[in-house]
Amino acid sequence: MTAVTRTLARYLVESRYADIPAAVRHEAARALLNWAGCAIGSSRHATVECALAALSEFSGPPQAGILGRSERLDVLHAALINGISSHVLDFDDTHARAVHPSAPVLPALLAFAEWRQTSGADLVHAFVLGVEAECRIGLAVFPEHYDRGWHITGTAGVFGAAAAAGKLLGLNEQQMSWALGIAATQSAGLREMFGSMCKSLHPGRAAHNGLTAALLAARNFTSSEQAIEAPRGFAHVLSTRFDPAVITAGLGERFELSSNMYKPYACGLVVHAAIDGCIQLRQEHGLKADDIERIDLKVCPIVLELTAKTKPQTGLEGKFSVYHAAAAAIVFGAAGEPQFSNAGVRDLRVIALRDRVTATPDDRLRKTEAHVALRLKNGRMLSRHVEHALGTLARPMSDADLETKFRGLTANVLGDEQSDELIRLCWSIAGLPDAGEIARGASLH
Repeated sequence: MTAVTRTLARYLVESRYADIPAAVRHEAARALLNWAGCAIGSSRHATVECALAALSEFSGPPQAGILGRSERLDVLHAALINGISSHVLDFDDTHARAVHPSAPVLPALLAFAEWRQTSGADLVHAFVLGVEAECRIGLAVFPEHYDRGWHITGTAGVFGAAAAAGKLLGLNEQQMSWALGIAATQSAGLREMFGSMCKSLHPGRAAHNGLTAALLAARNFTSSEQAIEAPRGFAHVLSTRFDPAVITAGLGERFELSSNMYKPYACGLVVHAAIDGCIQLRQEHGLKADDIERIDLKVCPIVLELTAKTKPQTGLEGKFSVYHAAAAAIVFGAAGEPQFSNAGVRDLRVIALRDRVTATPDDRLRKTEAHVALRLKNGRMLSRHVEHALGTLARPMSDADLETKFRGLTANVLGDEQSDELIRLCWSIAGLPDAGEIARGASLH
Protein backbone atom coordinates (compact mmCIF):
# COMPACT_ATOMS: atom_id res chain seq x y z
CA MET A 1 0.00 0.00 0.00
CA THR A 2 1.45 3.36 -1.11
CA ALA A 3 2.14 5.67 1.83
CA VAL A 4 0.09 8.51 0.33
CA THR A 5 -0.63 10.38 3.54
CA ARG A 6 2.99 10.36 4.66
CA THR A 7 4.29 11.31 1.20
CA LEU A 8 1.94 14.27 0.98
CA ALA A 9 2.78 15.35 4.52
CA ARG A 10 6.50 15.24 3.77
CA TYR A 11 6.03 17.40 0.69
CA LEU A 12 3.95 19.96 2.58
CA VAL A 13 6.52 20.25 5.35
CA GLU A 14 9.57 20.44 3.09
CA SER A 15 8.15 22.85 0.51
CA ARG A 16 9.75 26.31 0.44
CA TYR A 17 8.28 29.59 -0.76
CA ALA A 18 11.06 29.86 -3.33
CA ASP A 19 9.79 26.61 -4.88
CA ILE A 20 6.53 28.30 -5.92
CA PRO A 21 6.72 29.77 -9.46
CA ALA A 22 5.95 33.46 -9.86
CA ALA A 23 2.92 32.71 -12.04
CA VAL A 24 1.42 30.52 -9.32
CA ARG A 25 2.03 33.21 -6.71
CA HIS A 26 0.18 35.68 -8.92
CA GLU A 27 -2.68 33.20 -9.27
CA ALA A 28 -2.86 33.11 -5.48
CA ALA A 29 -3.35 36.89 -5.46
CA ARG A 30 -6.10 36.55 -8.09
CA ALA A 31 -7.81 33.90 -6.00
CA LEU A 32 -7.56 36.05 -2.86
CA LEU A 33 -9.07 39.08 -4.60
CA ASN A 34 -11.92 37.05 -6.04
CA TRP A 35 -12.57 35.21 -2.77
CA ALA A 36 -12.59 38.39 -0.68
CA GLY A 37 -15.04 40.05 -3.05
CA CYS A 38 -17.41 37.10 -2.83
CA ALA A 39 -17.25 37.04 0.98
CA ILE A 40 -17.83 40.78 1.31
CA GLY A 41 -20.58 40.80 -1.31
CA SER A 42 -22.59 38.18 0.60
CA SER A 43 -21.94 39.59 4.07
CA ARG A 44 -25.62 40.56 4.48
CA HIS A 45 -27.03 37.42 2.89
CA ALA A 46 -29.73 35.68 4.91
CA THR A 47 -27.50 32.60 5.19
CA VAL A 48 -24.77 34.60 6.89
CA GLU A 49 -27.25 36.40 9.12
CA CYS A 50 -28.76 33.07 10.22
CA ALA A 51 -25.37 31.54 10.96
CA LEU A 52 -24.21 34.53 13.00
CA ALA A 53 -27.48 34.69 14.92
CA ALA A 54 -27.22 31.01 15.79
CA LEU A 55 -23.54 30.82 16.71
CA SER A 56 -22.16 34.22 17.75
CA GLU A 57 -23.05 33.82 21.41
CA PHE A 58 -20.89 30.68 21.57
CA SER A 59 -17.80 32.38 20.16
CA GLY A 60 -14.69 32.81 22.25
CA PRO A 61 -12.40 35.87 22.24
CA PRO A 62 -12.82 38.39 19.35
CA GLN A 63 -9.69 37.30 17.49
CA ALA A 64 -10.67 37.62 13.82
CA GLY A 65 -13.03 39.69 11.71
CA ILE A 66 -15.96 38.76 9.50
CA LEU A 67 -15.40 40.23 6.04
CA GLY A 68 -17.84 43.02 5.21
CA ARG A 69 -19.08 43.24 8.80
CA SER A 70 -18.07 44.68 12.16
CA GLU A 71 -18.31 41.48 14.23
CA ARG A 72 -15.19 39.74 15.49
CA LEU A 73 -15.22 36.09 16.59
CA ASP A 74 -12.69 33.52 17.71
CA VAL A 75 -10.56 32.16 14.86
CA LEU A 76 -12.53 28.93 14.47
CA HIS A 77 -15.92 30.63 14.23
CA ALA A 78 -14.49 33.35 11.98
CA ALA A 79 -13.18 30.66 9.62
CA LEU A 80 -16.61 29.03 9.61
CA ILE A 81 -18.59 32.20 8.90
CA ASN A 82 -16.18 33.56 6.28
CA GLY A 83 -16.21 30.16 4.60
CA ILE A 84 -20.00 30.23 4.43
CA SER A 85 -20.03 33.84 3.26
CA SER A 86 -17.50 33.30 0.48
CA HIS A 87 -19.42 30.41 -1.07
CA VAL A 88 -23.10 31.25 -0.59
CA LEU A 89 -23.35 33.32 -3.78
CA ASP A 90 -21.81 30.44 -5.79
CA PHE A 91 -19.63 33.16 -7.28
CA ASP A 92 -16.29 31.87 -5.93
CA ASP A 93 -13.51 30.24 -7.91
CA THR A 94 -13.55 26.69 -9.18
CA HIS A 95 -10.83 24.26 -10.22
CA ALA A 96 -11.11 23.05 -13.80
CA ARG A 97 -11.83 19.50 -12.64
CA ALA A 98 -12.41 19.39 -8.90
CA VAL A 99 -13.25 21.62 -5.93
CA HIS A 100 -13.95 25.28 -5.23
CA PRO A 101 -10.39 25.83 -3.98
CA SER A 102 -10.45 29.08 -2.00
CA ALA A 103 -13.59 28.84 0.12
CA PRO A 104 -12.31 26.05 2.43
CA VAL A 105 -8.71 27.32 2.68
CA LEU A 106 -8.55 31.12 2.73
CA PRO A 107 -11.01 31.56 5.64
CA ALA A 108 -8.79 29.39 7.84
CA LEU A 109 -5.62 31.20 6.77
CA LEU A 110 -6.99 34.71 7.16
CA ALA A 111 -8.41 34.00 10.60
CA PHE A 112 -5.07 32.49 11.59
CA ALA A 113 -3.22 35.56 10.27
CA GLU A 114 -5.27 37.86 12.47
CA TRP A 115 -4.66 35.69 15.52
CA ARG A 116 -0.94 35.10 14.99
CA GLN A 117 0.92 37.58 12.81
CA THR A 118 1.73 35.98 9.48
CA SER A 119 3.60 37.43 6.53
CA GLY A 120 1.86 37.68 3.20
CA ALA A 121 4.49 35.44 1.62
CA ASP A 122 3.85 32.73 4.21
CA LEU A 123 0.09 33.00 3.64
CA VAL A 124 0.53 32.72 -0.13
CA HIS A 125 2.80 29.69 0.30
CA ALA A 126 0.36 27.99 2.68
CA PHE A 127 -2.57 28.73 0.37
CA VAL A 128 -0.85 27.22 -2.66
CA LEU A 129 -0.06 24.09 -0.66
CA GLY A 130 -3.59 23.87 0.70
CA VAL A 131 -5.02 24.02 -2.81
CA GLU A 132 -2.52 21.38 -3.87
CA ALA A 133 -3.64 19.02 -1.09
CA GLU A 134 -7.40 19.45 -1.52
CA CYS A 135 -7.37 19.25 -5.31
CA ARG A 136 -5.07 16.23 -5.53
CA ILE A 137 -7.02 14.32 -2.89
CA GLY A 138 -10.30 15.25 -4.54
CA LEU A 139 -9.11 14.28 -8.00
CA ALA A 140 -7.82 10.94 -6.71
CA VAL A 141 -11.44 9.87 -6.07
CA PHE A 142 -13.12 11.95 -8.81
CA PRO A 143 -15.60 11.66 -10.46
CA GLU A 144 -16.98 8.55 -8.77
CA HIS A 145 -16.90 10.19 -5.32
CA TYR A 146 -18.89 13.17 -6.63
CA ASP A 147 -21.26 10.95 -8.61
CA ARG A 148 -22.16 9.09 -5.42
CA GLY A 149 -23.47 12.33 -3.94
CA TRP A 150 -20.54 13.76 -1.99
CA HIS A 151 -19.91 17.51 -2.29
CA ILE A 152 -16.21 17.44 -3.02
CA THR A 153 -15.60 21.05 -1.94
CA GLY A 154 -16.51 20.02 1.59
CA THR A 155 -15.05 16.53 1.61
CA ALA A 156 -11.69 17.45 0.03
CA GLY A 157 -11.62 21.05 1.20
CA VAL A 158 -11.02 20.05 4.80
CA PHE A 159 -7.65 18.59 3.75
CA GLY A 160 -6.71 21.87 2.11
CA ALA A 161 -7.48 23.89 5.22
CA ALA A 162 -5.58 21.43 7.43
CA ALA A 163 -2.53 21.41 5.16
CA ALA A 164 -2.45 25.19 4.83
CA ALA A 165 -2.93 25.88 8.54
CA GLY A 166 -0.45 23.15 9.39
CA LYS A 167 2.15 24.85 7.22
CA LEU A 168 1.66 28.16 9.07
CA LEU A 169 1.91 26.33 12.39
CA GLY A 170 5.24 24.80 11.34
CA LEU A 171 4.11 21.21 11.82
CA ASN A 172 6.72 18.51 11.36
CA GLU A 173 6.13 15.51 9.10
CA GLN A 174 4.61 13.40 11.85
CA GLN A 175 2.27 16.17 12.95
CA MET A 176 1.28 16.99 9.37
CA SER A 177 0.38 13.32 8.83
CA TRP A 178 -1.81 13.50 11.92
CA ALA A 179 -3.38 16.77 10.71
CA LEU A 180 -4.35 15.12 7.42
CA GLY A 181 -5.79 12.19 9.37
CA ILE A 182 -7.79 14.45 11.70
CA ALA A 183 -9.09 16.23 8.61
CA ALA A 184 -10.03 12.93 6.97
CA THR A 185 -12.25 11.85 9.83
CA GLN A 186 -14.13 15.18 9.62
CA SER A 187 -14.71 15.05 5.86
CA ALA A 188 -18.34 15.78 4.98
CA GLY A 189 -20.76 17.39 2.54
CA LEU A 190 -23.73 16.06 0.55
CA ARG A 191 -24.86 17.21 -2.90
CA GLU A 192 -28.44 16.81 -1.71
CA MET A 193 -27.94 20.17 0.00
CA PHE A 194 -27.45 22.10 -3.27
CA GLY A 195 -29.94 24.93 -3.48
CA SER A 196 -30.11 25.37 0.30
CA MET A 197 -28.09 27.26 2.89
CA CYS A 198 -26.29 24.04 3.73
CA LYS A 199 -24.26 24.06 0.51
CA SER A 200 -22.20 26.99 1.77
CA LEU A 201 -21.92 25.35 5.19
CA HIS A 202 -19.70 22.70 3.57
CA PRO A 203 -16.67 24.93 2.83
CA GLY A 204 -17.31 26.87 6.04
CA ARG A 205 -17.17 23.70 8.09
CA ALA A 206 -14.19 22.47 6.05
CA ALA A 207 -12.30 25.67 6.96
CA HIS A 208 -13.26 25.30 10.63
CA ASN A 209 -12.49 21.58 10.78
CA GLY A 210 -9.25 21.84 8.83
CA LEU A 211 -7.96 24.58 11.11
CA THR A 212 -9.05 22.49 14.10
CA ALA A 213 -7.13 19.51 12.70
CA ALA A 214 -3.92 21.51 12.39
CA LEU A 215 -4.26 23.01 15.87
CA LEU A 216 -4.83 19.57 17.40
CA ALA A 217 -1.90 18.05 15.52
CA ALA A 218 0.36 20.86 16.71
CA ARG A 219 -0.36 19.62 20.24
CA ASN A 220 0.44 16.02 19.19
CA PHE A 221 -3.17 14.88 18.96
CA THR A 222 -2.79 11.60 17.07
CA SER A 223 -4.66 10.04 14.18
CA SER A 224 -4.10 7.24 11.71
CA GLU A 225 -1.01 7.88 9.62
CA GLN A 226 -2.67 6.23 6.60
CA ALA A 227 -5.95 8.13 6.82
CA ILE A 228 -6.25 8.66 3.08
CA GLU A 229 -5.15 5.33 1.61
CA ALA A 230 -5.96 2.72 4.27
CA PRO A 231 -8.72 0.15 3.47
CA ARG A 232 -11.02 1.97 5.89
CA GLY A 233 -9.57 5.41 5.17
CA PHE A 234 -11.03 8.37 3.32
CA ALA A 235 -10.43 7.25 -0.24
CA HIS A 236 -11.83 3.73 0.05
CA VAL A 237 -14.76 4.56 2.33
CA LEU A 238 -15.98 7.53 0.29
CA SER A 239 -15.22 6.08 -3.15
CA THR A 240 -14.90 2.75 -4.93
CA ARG A 241 -12.25 4.14 -7.29
CA PHE A 242 -9.02 5.55 -5.93
CA ASP A 243 -5.82 6.39 -7.79
CA PRO A 244 -3.08 7.20 -5.25
CA ALA A 245 -0.71 8.36 -8.00
CA VAL A 246 -2.92 11.39 -8.59
CA ILE A 247 -1.94 12.65 -5.14
CA THR A 248 1.79 11.98 -5.30
CA ALA A 249 2.83 12.29 -8.96
CA GLY A 250 4.56 15.53 -9.85
CA LEU A 251 4.38 17.07 -6.39
CA GLY A 252 6.25 20.36 -6.53
CA GLU A 253 6.57 20.19 -10.31
CA ARG A 254 3.08 21.28 -11.33
CA PHE A 255 0.52 23.22 -9.31
CA GLU A 256 -3.23 22.75 -9.28
CA LEU A 257 -3.79 26.48 -8.70
CA SER A 258 -2.72 26.95 -12.33
CA SER A 259 -6.02 25.29 -13.30
CA ASN A 260 -8.15 27.71 -11.30
CA MET A 261 -11.12 29.46 -12.92
CA TYR A 262 -13.17 32.50 -11.94
CA LYS A 263 -16.87 33.03 -12.56
CA PRO A 264 -18.43 36.04 -14.28
CA TYR A 265 -21.90 34.80 -13.26
CA ALA A 266 -23.25 34.03 -9.78
CA CYS A 267 -24.14 30.38 -10.31
CA GLY A 268 -22.61 27.03 -11.17
CA LEU A 269 -20.04 27.10 -13.97
CA VAL A 270 -21.96 24.41 -15.86
CA VAL A 271 -24.67 26.90 -16.88
CA HIS A 272 -22.28 29.69 -17.84
CA ALA A 273 -22.19 28.70 -21.53
CA ALA A 274 -25.99 28.86 -21.78
CA ILE A 275 -25.93 32.29 -20.12
CA ASP A 276 -23.19 33.46 -22.48
CA GLY A 277 -25.20 32.44 -25.53
CA CYS A 278 -28.39 34.09 -24.31
CA ILE A 279 -26.68 37.37 -23.39
CA GLN A 280 -24.77 37.49 -26.68
CA LEU A 281 -27.92 36.98 -28.77
CA ARG A 282 -29.87 39.49 -26.66
CA GLN A 283 -27.23 42.17 -27.14
CA GLU A 284 -26.59 41.54 -30.83
CA HIS A 285 -30.27 41.61 -31.80
CA GLY A 286 -31.70 44.00 -29.20
CA LEU A 287 -34.06 41.33 -27.91
CA LYS A 288 -36.67 41.60 -25.17
CA ALA A 289 -38.35 38.68 -23.41
CA ASP A 290 -41.64 39.42 -25.20
CA ASP A 291 -39.91 38.87 -28.55
CA ILE A 292 -39.13 35.24 -27.76
CA GLU A 293 -41.44 32.30 -28.36
CA ARG A 294 -39.10 29.72 -26.84
CA ILE A 295 -35.50 29.01 -25.84
CA ASP A 296 -34.01 25.61 -26.66
CA LEU A 297 -30.73 24.60 -25.03
CA LYS A 298 -28.44 21.68 -25.72
CA VAL A 299 -26.11 21.06 -22.82
CA CYS A 300 -23.77 18.51 -21.30
CA PRO A 301 -25.72 15.88 -19.30
CA ILE A 302 -24.14 17.04 -16.02
CA VAL A 303 -25.94 20.38 -16.48
CA LEU A 304 -29.31 18.70 -16.07
CA GLU A 305 -27.99 16.49 -13.31
CA LEU A 306 -27.04 19.58 -11.31
CA THR A 307 -29.36 22.38 -12.47
CA ALA A 308 -32.68 20.85 -13.48
CA LYS A 309 -34.91 22.82 -11.09
CA THR A 310 -37.72 24.03 -13.34
CA LYS A 311 -39.57 26.16 -10.79
CA PRO A 312 -37.08 27.57 -8.27
CA GLN A 313 -38.65 29.42 -5.37
CA THR A 314 -35.59 31.10 -3.86
CA GLY A 315 -32.40 32.69 -5.11
CA LEU A 316 -30.35 29.76 -3.87
CA GLU A 317 -32.55 27.35 -5.83
CA GLY A 318 -32.29 29.60 -8.88
CA LYS A 319 -28.54 29.00 -8.97
CA PHE A 320 -29.40 25.36 -9.72
CA SER A 321 -31.85 26.06 -12.52
CA VAL A 322 -30.53 26.29 -16.08
CA TYR A 323 -34.06 27.37 -17.02
CA HIS A 324 -33.92 30.36 -14.71
CA ALA A 325 -30.37 31.19 -15.78
CA ALA A 326 -31.33 31.37 -19.46
CA ALA A 327 -34.51 33.37 -18.80
CA ALA A 328 -32.77 35.82 -16.48
CA ALA A 329 -29.97 36.33 -19.02
CA ILE A 330 -32.54 37.38 -21.63
CA VAL A 331 -34.66 39.52 -19.29
CA PHE A 332 -31.80 41.34 -17.57
CA GLY A 333 -28.86 40.91 -19.92
CA ALA A 334 -26.86 39.90 -16.85
CA ALA A 335 -26.44 37.00 -14.42
CA GLY A 336 -24.97 38.51 -11.28
CA GLU A 337 -26.21 38.19 -7.75
CA PRO A 338 -29.33 40.40 -8.28
CA GLN A 339 -30.49 38.02 -11.02
CA PHE A 340 -30.07 35.07 -8.63
CA SER A 341 -31.67 36.76 -5.64
CA ASN A 342 -35.13 35.91 -4.31
CA ALA A 343 -36.49 38.93 -6.18
CA GLY A 344 -34.80 37.87 -9.41
CA VAL A 345 -36.21 34.36 -9.22
CA ARG A 346 -39.73 35.67 -8.52
CA ASP A 347 -39.72 38.33 -11.25
CA LEU A 348 -42.87 37.75 -13.30
CA ARG A 349 -41.08 38.39 -16.61
CA VAL A 350 -38.49 35.77 -15.75
CA ILE A 351 -41.11 33.24 -14.66
CA ALA A 352 -43.07 33.69 -17.89
CA LEU A 353 -39.99 33.16 -20.06
CA ARG A 354 -38.61 30.37 -17.86
CA ASP A 355 -41.66 28.27 -18.72
CA ARG A 356 -40.66 28.51 -22.39
CA VAL A 357 -37.13 27.18 -21.90
CA THR A 358 -36.24 23.58 -22.76
CA ALA A 359 -32.91 21.88 -22.11
CA THR A 360 -31.77 18.68 -23.82
CA PRO A 361 -28.70 16.67 -22.76
CA ASP A 362 -26.05 15.99 -25.39
CA ASP A 363 -23.14 13.79 -24.31
CA ARG A 364 -20.97 15.21 -27.09
CA LEU A 365 -20.79 18.54 -25.27
CA ARG A 366 -18.35 19.50 -22.52
CA LYS A 367 -19.74 20.85 -19.25
CA THR A 368 -18.72 24.40 -20.18
CA GLU A 369 -20.19 24.24 -23.71
CA ALA A 370 -23.74 24.83 -24.96
CA HIS A 371 -25.94 25.38 -28.00
CA VAL A 372 -28.57 28.09 -27.61
CA ALA A 373 -31.48 28.43 -30.05
CA LEU A 374 -34.08 31.19 -29.83
CA ARG A 375 -37.37 31.04 -31.74
CA LEU A 376 -38.82 34.53 -32.01
CA LYS A 377 -42.54 35.23 -32.16
CA ASN A 378 -42.11 36.56 -35.70
CA GLY A 379 -40.86 33.13 -36.75
CA ARG A 380 -37.21 34.02 -36.97
CA MET A 381 -34.63 31.60 -35.56
CA LEU A 382 -31.39 32.69 -33.86
CA SER A 383 -28.69 30.37 -32.59
CA ARG A 384 -25.31 30.47 -30.91
CA HIS A 385 -22.75 27.76 -30.13
CA VAL A 386 -20.66 28.65 -27.08
CA GLU A 387 -17.67 26.35 -27.18
CA HIS A 388 -15.97 27.75 -24.07
CA ALA A 389 -17.83 29.71 -21.42
CA LEU A 390 -16.41 32.98 -20.20
CA GLY A 391 -14.29 32.34 -17.10
CA THR A 392 -12.94 28.98 -18.23
CA LEU A 393 -9.25 28.32 -18.86
CA ALA A 394 -9.85 28.83 -22.60
CA ARG A 395 -11.54 32.24 -21.97
CA PRO A 396 -10.16 33.38 -18.61
CA MET A 397 -11.16 36.49 -16.72
CA SER A 398 -8.34 39.04 -16.77
CA ASP A 399 -6.95 40.82 -13.71
CA ALA A 400 -8.98 43.86 -14.76
CA ASP A 401 -12.11 41.70 -15.02
CA LEU A 402 -11.55 40.45 -11.48
CA GLU A 403 -11.17 44.01 -10.21
CA THR A 404 -14.44 45.00 -11.88
CA LYS A 405 -16.18 41.99 -10.35
CA PHE A 406 -14.71 42.83 -6.94
CA ARG A 407 -15.90 46.43 -7.06
CA GLY A 408 -19.36 45.34 -8.12
CA LEU A 409 -19.59 43.04 -5.11
CA THR A 410 -18.06 45.35 -2.51
CA ALA A 411 -18.85 48.97 -3.39
CA ASN A 412 -22.21 49.01 -1.57
CA VAL A 413 -20.65 47.36 1.49
CA LEU A 414 -17.28 49.05 1.86
CA GLY A 415 -17.49 52.07 -0.39
CA ASP A 416 -15.19 52.90 -3.29
CA GLU A 417 -12.18 54.11 -1.29
CA GLN A 418 -12.04 51.08 1.01
CA SER A 419 -12.65 48.74 -1.93
CA ASP A 420 -9.78 50.27 -3.90
CA GLU A 421 -7.43 49.96 -0.94
CA LEU A 422 -8.38 46.32 -0.44
CA ILE A 423 -7.70 45.62 -4.11
CA ARG A 424 -4.22 47.09 -3.63
CA LEU A 425 -3.63 44.92 -0.57
CA CYS A 426 -4.72 41.75 -2.35
CA TRP A 427 -2.43 42.34 -5.33
CA SER A 428 0.48 43.08 -3.00
CA ILE A 429 -0.21 40.20 -0.58
CA ALA A 430 3.17 38.50 -1.11
CA GLY A 431 4.98 41.59 0.11
CA LEU A 432 2.87 42.38 3.17
CA PRO A 433 4.61 41.98 6.55
CA ASP A 434 1.21 41.27 8.12
CA ALA A 435 -1.38 39.37 6.06
CA GLY A 436 -3.98 40.24 8.67
CA GLU A 437 -4.20 43.63 6.94
CA ILE A 438 -6.46 41.96 4.39
CA ALA A 439 -9.06 40.97 6.98
CA ARG A 440 -8.86 44.32 8.76
CA GLY A 441 -9.16 46.14 5.44
CA ALA A 442 -12.28 44.13 4.60
CA SER A 443 -14.07 44.78 7.89
CA LEU A 444 -16.45 47.53 8.93
CA HIS A 445 -15.45 49.65 11.89
